[in-house]
Amino acid sequence: MNLTVGAALPYRTLERDWDVLVAGGGTAGAVAAVAAARSGARVLVVEAQGSLGGTGTNAWVTPLMRNVSGGVNLNRGLTEEIKARLRARGDGATDTGGNDNWFNPEGLKFVLDDLLLEAGAEVLYHTHVAAPLLDGERITALVVHNKGGLQALRARAFIDATGDADVAAGAGVPMHAGDEDGLHQAMSLRFTLAGVDTARLREFLNACGQWQDSADFLHFWMVWGRKSSLEPLFRQAVEAGTLLERDGDYFQAFSMPGRPGELSFNCPRIRADLNDGADPWQLSGAQLDGRQAITRLTAFCRAHLPGCENAFVGVVAPMVGIRETRRIEGEYTLRVEDILDSRKFPDSICRNHYPVDIHSVKGGAKLLHERDGEAAYFAADAWHEIPYRCLVPRGVSNLLVPGRAASSTFEAQSSIRVQQNCHTMGEAAGIAAAWAARDHAGAVRAVDVSALQAEMRARGGLV
Repeated sequence: MNLTVGAALPYRTLERDWDVLVAGGGTAGAVAAVAAARSGARVLVVEAQGSLGGTGTNAWVTPLMRNVSGGVNLNRGLTEEIKARLRARGDGATDTGGNDNWFNPEGLKFVLDDLLLEAGAEVLYHTHVAAPLLDGERITALVVHNKGGLQALRARAFIDATGDADVAAGAGVPMHAGDEDGLHQAMSLRFTLAGVDTARLREFLNACGQWQDSADFLHFWMVWGRKSSLEPLFRQAVEAGTLLERDGDYFQAFSMPGRPGELSFNCPRIRADLNDGADPWQLSGAQLDGRQAITRLTAFCRAHLPGCENAFVGVVAPMVGIRETRRIEGEYTLRVEDILDSRKFPDSICRNHYPVDIHSVKGGAKLLHERDGEAAYFAADAWHEIPYRCLVPRGVSNLLVPGRAASSTFEAQSSIRVQQNCHTMGEAAGIAAAWAARDHAGAVRAVDVSALQAEMRARGGLV
């Protein structure tokens, strides 16, 4: 059947349909697809890039940030399975302190492919979502664009794991974006340096006050005014014209298992006026600005960090690292008070103890939330919960939105956005969408959340 979008562009409706269609095969979406397929659903993932994993693979965000309470990992289930498979490949590792979150982004691509194929799900790479088609409050199909032109893909239940709530926005779901001034968290374009003598670099870092237990698990950093031992070197480089002042707003690097002699950099931070990853012009500007900054940082490392004299750029992430854009208005909006009070919910689907972590474009005032204080959340064994209602957008009956676009305030989102929480939200969304498609014609509000919690626990989850 041939119809039109905007009475101008023809699209073709495929004869096939699916139980669950996942828009975006990134951090939350890949896990959601596996969970839904393991629940017996016919699943299709639509992904704009050429691999699953999103932030963890195409944006090169490694390692995973720790999310622990009382020394116990809060994200289990598929997260633990992914880590175990990475370790089996030599692409994951646990350091001497028990941190099992070190991984190689390239290895993660293969792990996620294997999980998806074994579960029986399908994926359509190099495909962008153009628009949802609606019948009242129910999505009937997604119009997508790829080398086959415009096509409508039909399903009973949908998961918007685009990170930017693209499907929800197209369906008219109310949105929030940015802080009180409409400004988003800073973006980054991550890169790697290869050819590093990590043993020499470790010796230097230990001597200058950033102790490293092992050359295999390096982690070093510099932020202006945060008493980093590397700050004098950055000041020299700025005065010499090697770096710009803003290159020292955030600098951080990590080792990676499976990639000896290579470091992954959680920088450069993109300039402040380019902060909206849902704006195509700003997103393009971020790629350009980031690569220029990578040239400066590479020169700095070669000149000032022993062991990096012969280093070269190994990888520039094909995808800009985006921390926050659109956030849906859901059945419940998580607030920073919920986090600081360690609030629990009857429909909880995820536990979190990651701090409120705001990379502000306004300066260093809210760069990183304090790690201690009087609130309940600062206890070592504390956690708060994320309710299922945060994934359920207002105004649409058969859509779930897990991940960084879930319903939350700007401050609260900065805590729940990390990859392992996106895994857990994605797993919950995948199971729920499969059940909604099977039993409730896609209606996600009809899912028995107590049964969902029991199923997540049966799969190893901590809910």
